[in-house]
Amino acid sequence: MNYLPLEELKNAWIFKHKSLSITSQDLSKIKPMAKPRANALWDTFISKQGDHPDFFKKGDWAFNQDTWLEHGKWETIWDSEETALPDLILEQLNWDNNTVVYFCSSRNNVIETTWMVFKRCWKNFLFMDDGPLLIGKKRNEVVQFNANGLFKTGSKSTS
Repeated sequence: MNYLPLEELKNAWIFKHKSLSITSQDLSKIKPMAKPRANALWDTFISKQGDHPDFFKKGDWAFNQDTWLEHGKWETIWDSEETALPDLILEQLNWDNNTVVYFCSSRNNVIETTWMVFKRCWKNFLFMDDGPLLIGKKRNEVVQFNANGLFKTGSKSTS
């Protein structure tokens, strides 16, 4: 089994928060990965050394400062009535709406969805703000969200 039912996700409540409702159609496209699949994706595309963004080390592309190109604030927009992602993220991640994306919180916690669904539901995802990475399938661009309300965008190919 590659995916878990959304209800089995440890933090499933983030997708059912009353103030940030999500359509049933979008909910069906938010797919938490089963642990073996999440581990394989993390090991292949994120890190074989660290199991959480707090533990990246030299040799991990996310640890390399040359990976990160731009920085900005996400939390002020998250707290506002604004629904769109910060402009800098939209500019840097100029992906097709059907691009498969992975929201990677830790080695055991990876959620697959589409870029369009993520753009609509980003505020729900960012209840988990302790350093998760957003990567796209077959894409070099990346964004990392930090608990201090800042994000950084970059490219895995620069590392």
